Amino acid sequence: MRPFSVCLLLLYLGGPALAQGEPPGVLPPEAEPPAMDDLAPLPESEIESGARAAIPDEDTSQNEVDALFDALAQAPSTAAARPIVAKIQRKWMQSGSATVDLLMSRAGTAMKAKDNALALDLLDMVTRLAPDYAEGWNRRATVYYLTQDFGRSIADIERTLALEPRHWGAMSGLGIIMRRLKRDKDAMRIFEEVLKIHPASENARKAIDDLAAKSAGSPT
Repeated sequence: MRPFSVCLLLLYLGGPALAQGEPPGVLPPEAEPPAMDDLAPLPESEIESGARAAIPDEDTSQNEVDALFDALAQAPSTAAARPIVAKIQRKWMQSGSATVDLLMSRAGTAMKAKDNALALDLLDMVTRLAPDYAEGWNRRATVYYLTQDFGRSIADIERTLALEPRHWGAMSGLGIIMRRLKRDKDAMRIFEEVLKIHPASENARKAIDDLAAKSAGSPT
């Protein structure tokens, strides 16, 4: 599978605003503030929702992860994809460090309590202790999104995708940011990339349908 060229895309997305001297990632005045409801469930939420029984406790090798992504690309339905998604997300959550796992757990609790300052402090430690742990960057990107710091959120998404180019959650987060910034064409392209990796993603499919309907209803 060809990895999503996120670095090139981010350069493309940031270029016009930077060239014009505009601050990156600024919401239009009429926009609603970001909320957790905008985002797909966090990985442990997927696991807790019933997929845990389908996930083996042993570590999964890279070959097995690649096989899971191949299976995900061929899943015939959302129901068939769900246990595959859970297995991949369980792999993403494995930091290999008890300390990092504890920090991630506490950051998740802080996010649910809407204590974003504490969550950021904890995730800053995660990214320092485990700079090659993609989910730490992805989780911090989520908190930056919730605090409307889209520039830093995009930077952390870029780091996430450099470490795991198939991270459909990070890609979806970028698509959500583009929608909020009213960059619908960019958002459409990103969600289409998500579906190449995770064709059964209901969130990506709905986003594409909404964007297509909005485009069809726009005056020409």
